[in-house]
Amino acid sequence: MKNIVTILVLVIAFTFTAQAQKKGGKPSTEKMLKKMTIDLNLTADQQNEIKPLLEEQMADRQASMEKRKALQDSGEKPSKEERQQLNAERKEKAAAFNTKMESILDKEQFAKFEAMANEKKGNTEKKGKKKKN
Repeated sequence: MKNIVTILVLVIAFTFTAQAQKKGGKPSTEKMLKKMTIDLNLTADQQNEIKPLLEEQMADRQASMEKRKALQDSGEKPSKEERQQLNAERKEKAAAFNTKMESILDKEQFAKFEAMANEKKGNTEKKGKKKKN
């Protein structure tokens, strides 16, 4: 009887843990905006200007991800020129986003925003290097 109860408790605990991890997933625009508001001390006007930018960026990322997944499922690999074009488009979009953010934020906030982005970029690169090794 004790074994059955113990097993049930473990199964229930495992189920709740797995569900909690799934909910943590990808950041939403609300979470991103909240974090930026706290970290950069954004005003209400700045939040209202940044929110559509974040939503647009998330929608664009989702579309790109679906496009990549469709290519992967078809078994085709993009040519070197196509990869270079996609990379150039991604960099253009990032530069446009940064330009818009620079016009919304003051100099101090933008400097902190860039520092946060560079830190995140550094962490992402480290993760990629760990996976390759």
